[in-house]
Amino acid sequence: MKREAAKQRLPYTDAWCANVLGRTSQQESRTVVETRIKPYYQEVAEKAARIVELRRYRRNQVFGLVLVALTILIVGLVRTNPKWIFPPGWWRP
Repeated sequence: MKREAAKQRLPYTDAWCANVLGRTSQQESRTVVETRIKPYYQEVAEKAARIVELRRYRRNQVFGLVLVALTILIVGLVRTNPKWIFPPGWWRP
């Protein structure tokens, strides 16, 4: 009896209820968009802030990819036979 009470679904709170009512979980989790008209200078400031944020994001992406590439290179060099990297007499003409 207690297990049945625990399994019982509460109305209007579960995902199955949203589907029964014709709403999907994606529609319920949609963020609210601000629809008011903003002053011009506020729009320009927000656009500039987005550009700066995107530039930082791209810079961090490039930095991360360079770190991954260096890690792969170092692991490859450490695991390689040293005679292949530095053959005998490589420093002499």
